[in-house]
Amino acid sequence: MVRSKLLITLVFMLFIASCSTSPTGRGQLILKSNAELEAQARSTFNAYRATLPLTTDRAKIDFVACVAGAVVAELDPPYSDFEWELAIFEQNQVNAFAMPGGKIGVYTGILDVTENEHQLAAVIGHEIAHVTARHVNERASRGMLTGIGIEALAIIMGGGYTGGAYTAQQVMSAGAALGMELPMGRGQESEADVVGLEYMAKAGFDPRAAVDLWQNMAALGGKKPPEHLSTHPASETRIENLISQWQKTLPIYNQALADGKNPTCKKTWG
Repeated sequence: MVRSKLLITLVFMLFIASCSTSPTGRGQLILKSNAELEAQARSTFNAYRATLPLTTDRAKIDFVACVAGAVVAELDPPYSDFEWELAIFEQNQVNAFAMPGGKIGVYTGILDVTENEHQLAAVIGHEIAHVTARHVNERASRGMLTGIGIEALAIIMGGGYTGGAYTAQQVMSAGAALGMELPMGRGQESEADVVGLEYMAKAGFDPRAAVDLWQNMAALGGKKPPEHLSTHPASETRIENLISQWQKTLPIYNQALADGKNPTCKKTWG
């Protein structure tokens, strides 16, 4: 009886998940409610603002706000209906993020790597694409499903929660981490690149700058893990994928310029 209920639960959850697709047509696992994730994101974002120092450099604030505002203006509902919040943290970390519900965080360290507004737009477009493509929801849902699935299969294979079942659960958890979680992470990153390029191009930022950005990232150096063990594509792979999108995104960019979209966001320091 227990096994039957577990299998029914798994089948039902997979059926729900199969009804969702990403912006590029990839099937998604979407089991968490948007309201729940947005509440969690709001709490986390507020905690970041309360604990990390915010920059007081007006030039940096205006520059980032200009780029972020231009990209956000190109979003479709329901994301265009959000009151997007921006926080710029005075940290050397080369990073940025976006959260469900319309939260954007930028570390000042990323401004040392982005040479101009186009490269920063590539960063912000990519991070916003994680939200609009529901990647946070997908990862949370995958975690739910992976946990339930591994537990259920362990019970079925081993007959209980102890002894042989525990060993089976350990083995399948390791397999899920390498064969399921990490490849999906790379898929999400690549998808955010594609969607983010469209956002920046629609806003009047040159999508070719994304290649320059990742060349700058690669030049930072440091030992990197093998691509098959990383949640991010290798820089070379990423650059190739970005170039492959130019045929689609350059006409979007040219049309944006023809429509008068030419954001005047300029770095005035450094």
